[in-house]
Amino acid sequence: MSPPPAGGKKHSESGTARLLGSGASGILELFTFHPVDTVAKRLMSNTDRIFGGGQPLGQSLGKLNQVVFRDAAAKATLSKYVSLFPGLGYAAGYKVMQRIYKFGGQPVVRDFLERGYGQSFTRMFGERNGKAMMHATAGSLIGIGEVALLPLDVLKIKRQTNPEAFRGRGLVRIVADEGFALYRGWGWTMVRNAPGSFALFGGSAFVKEFVFGLDDYNRATFGQNFVASIGGAVASLTVSAPMDVIKTRIQARSFDSPESGAAIVRRMVQQEGLGSFFKGLTPKILVVGPKLVFGFTLAQWFIPAFDRMLKGPAANH
Repeated sequence: MSPPPAGGKKHSESGTARLLGSGASGILELFTFHPVDTVAKRLMSNTDRIFGGGQPLGQSLGKLNQVVFRDAAAKATLSKYVSLFPGLGYAAGYKVMQRIYKFGGQPVVRDFLERGYGQSFTRMFGERNGKAMMHATAGSLIGIGEVALLPLDVLKIKRQTNPEAFRGRGLVRIVADEGFALYRGWGWTMVRNAPGSFALFGGSAFVKEFVFGLDDYNRATFGQNFVASIGGAVASLTVSAPMDVIKTRIQARSFDSPESGAAIVRRMVQQEGLGSFFKGLTPKILVVGPKLVFGFTLAQWFIPAFDRMLKGPAANH
């Protein structure tokens, strides 16, 4: 994938094409990586020690199998794999909307900051650091607003980790019964998203600016975007890991559970130790590389393809 030509217009595709392209990319990313996300969420919501404590390796592997596959732990391989797709409908809605909002919204906020506060960033951080900080700040602001999608994320995680909480109820009944309870943990979510999105977009911008020396980040090659995305995503996952574990446990508990976020944190420290705040981080990091490459490549291919289709045969000449 080559960079755009010098002097070319940035983001020349239509808004509709970007919407359809990023949405299609999110759907395919969902079907490819949802099982890994389920494994990570189940490991994060697990409160028992799996390895260590003097127990035999076979017993530890048996516990791991039970935590990851739950009711399908004793079933065949295919059944185990299918069991990693709970809450797929909620996950689809969340993933597509999240991709469109986050990766489509960050450039809008960045452009706003550049027009209104660009010189302030330059004076405070210098020209090169200021540009990277502007990307990071825009990411942080858009990450905070992502809390609006929290109900879909809550329902997805409950399907993955605590399906008994539904008790046979459908989406409409759950929304009617629970109301604003679906926004439980919104504060922790914002605390998680602010530094996480800051690190994601800031880390990517830092790599493009200081490793590759790019003046126009949109001219990054496929390989440069790959490396920058990996750097940003690993930084984001590591920085936001403790809050992500807390948020997941808040969302995974039963709807009628009175336990507060602070109580969950105290119990984690007392019973599981500080290492519990980083549960599930390894499988998330292991999937960062292929997941970002997969999503980025598809988005870059789908958006111009939809643009050509929407403009008709004239666009091919």
